[in-house]
Amino acid sequence: MDVDTRLLRSFVAVAEEGSLTRAAERLFVSQPALTRQVRQLETLLGVVLFARSRAGMALTEPGRALARRVPSLLADWDRTLRETKGAASRSERVLRVGFLASAANEATPSIIAEFARRRPGWRVEMRQAAWSNPSAGLADGDVDAALLRLPFPGQDALRVAELLEEPRWVALPSGHPLAARAEVAFRDLWDEPFVAAPPETGPWRDYWLAADERGGRPVRIGAVTDQPDDWLSAIANGYGVALAPESAARFYARPGVAYRPVSGVSPSRVGVAWAPVDDGNEVVRDFVDCCREAVAGLR
Repeated sequence: MDVDTRLLRSFVAVAEEGSLTRAAERLFVSQPALTRQVRQLETLLGVVLFARSRAGMALTEPGRALARRVPSLLADWDRTLRETKGAASRSERVLRVGFLASAANEATPSIIAEFARRRPGWRVEMRQAAWSNPSAGLADGDVDAALLRLPFPGQDALRVAELLEEPRWVALPSGHPLAARAEVAFRDLWDEPFVAAPPETGPWRDYWLAADERGGRPVRIGAVTDQPDDWLSAIANGYGVALAPESAARFYARPGVAYRPVSGVSPSRVGVAWAPVDDGNEVVRDFVDCCREAVAGLR
């Protein structure tokens, strides 16, 4: 019998959370999709894994037996997969680096140049990820390191070195009345519709909506996007406004979109992240050092 590891990860999340809702948030998937995955696993195994009630999802005896074995099985698989991909990367002398949007801003070219100086014959392969993948592939072992916006889901399971901090601005249609201001108070944006990341990104989406900095005021969602180009189009077409790092005004300038500083909201942070299993990886360590030095050189 062949069982997709995705189904096993869904099972573990529900078993540990005891709730479909919390497990769906943890996995960044919709609750209906998670329900289907759990039922698919039960069908494949021919057993009932959970007793469902209004109180939540309780493991049955077969479910408890599976829950005792699956975490170590998945950990072994993840380690094997990461080692295999890492070996392929080393044999090709390529460091795979995931990133979101503008990565480390103006420091990115300096980071890559310094790494090339330190590691002759190696090259950095930059892989841009969608916002629905806030770890830019690092959590799945698809990259060796990542330049990320902090905080991001799953951050506690990875190593992170903070590199820089920058204010959050607002991106809004250029014809919007607030675009005439030199600076916008975040309070004045509370009733505006926002262009948001997909719901399954959970805390990542909430952070860029500043959901916990609104004094309890609910968020209005005007559009949902997963890529910078779609995000810009939604704003330019008047579907909503969005918080963005200050650097977005430089890297994502486009007709129809205006950027303005925002007061009353916390700043954005950029960090370099890597997996704990790579603490002894000299190539990854060199890249992290290059990140730190390049950013320090721009201050």
